[in-house]
Amino acid sequence: MKVPRPWSARAWLDTGHVMIGLPVAIVLGGLTLVLIVAPPLLRRRLPWFTRVQRSRFEAFLGVHIPPVQTPSQWRSPATWRQIGYHLLSPIVGLAAAFLVAVAWGGAIVGLLSFLPAKLSGPPLEFVFDLRDNRVVLLFMVIGLVLMVLAPILARGMAALDLSVARTLLGPSRSELGQRIETLTESRAGVIDAADAERRRIERDLHDGAQQRLVSLAMNLGLARATLTDLPEPAKEAIAQAHEEAKQALKELRDFVRGLHPAVLNDQGLDAALSGVAARAPFPVKLHVDIERRATPTIEAVAFFIVSEALTNIAKHAAATKAEIRVRSERDRLHVLVYDDGCGGARLDAGTGLRGLAQRIDSVDGTLRLSSPLGGPTTIEVDLPCE
Repeated sequence: MKVPRPWSARAWLDTGHVMIGLPVAIVLGGLTLVLIVAPPLLRRRLPWFTRVQRSRFEAFLGVHIPPVQTPSQWRSPATWRQIGYHLLSPIVGLAAAFLVAVAWGGAIVGLLSFLPAKLSGPPLEFVFDLRDNRVVLLFMVIGLVLMVLAPILARGMAALDLSVARTLLGPSRSELGQRIETLTESRAGVIDAADAERRRIERDLHDGAQQRLVSLAMNLGLARATLTDLPEPAKEAIAQAHEEAKQALKELRDFVRGLHPAVLNDQGLDAALSGVAARAPFPVKLHVDIERRATPTIEAVAFFIVSEALTNIAKHAAATKAEIRVRSERDRLHVLVYDDGCGGARLDAGTGLRGLAQRIDSVDGTLRLSSPLGGPTTIEVDLPCE
């Protein structure tokens, strides 16, 4: 815990949280105690009491305590945890406010102990003679020590109150577990839906736009070969249109392959990666050892990793060769991409590797990158198969 300085805003916010928390806790705790005899009325007021306390933590400590779902049954654990906090908070608040007030008060009294002797003439009678410089010095030393300890004590009391509030006002471990499970299932559904959408786009492009471009290129090629008696400008226009159509068809095929190749669904990861490796502008050694196929989403991520890595190597690495190893081990799929290029790749240096890391994180995979200047570069990825 970082020690706050006495004059820092953090020290005053902690002190304000503790001191204001006492009357708030007494009022809400008293109302809770009174209304326990009228469960329907307390059931309507209890969420409001809890919102007041949560707003206090957010205003002074900048901490948001996640709300629990409004219980449908009066005897639910969440309801009684909230009641327990409102009944316990006056006791915690009283002890915290007393200690913090004594610390700050003692600090102020000690540091200002020299004033009574200066402002009051004789006779001056106290238990301690404040006209004695040694007594004044002792008081000021004690005040200085308390001035240093007061913000630490305020920070500790605020942390104690926060810990109790998180335990009783926030969701329990079982509720957090259920929420995490729900979010995990929702994320898996979103990822599967996105992968299915990519497959649909690939199928529509392959069966629709790509076929029309093939037909257009064939017709232009036929016109280019047969219409030889046209004027020269017309023949040049047909030839240029033919070349543009072929180039557009090539780019569309590359885009479709990168989106979600049909061979990945039909023949699996080994065949899809073989096609990617064969199209690379440098020698690629491919070794795939997979006992059984992973889920379509994981296969798509593994294919994207290798495809994006080879693209980056071709663009930036100036490599003469690359190696790809894919193997399955129990419930994990391991992917390794190696190249002998110039190295210097970083996850924060461009969109390619950053997008790769984001795609891996989306399925709870891990990425390790080793790319010293001068090379070689190694990308190791570990993906869950289930």
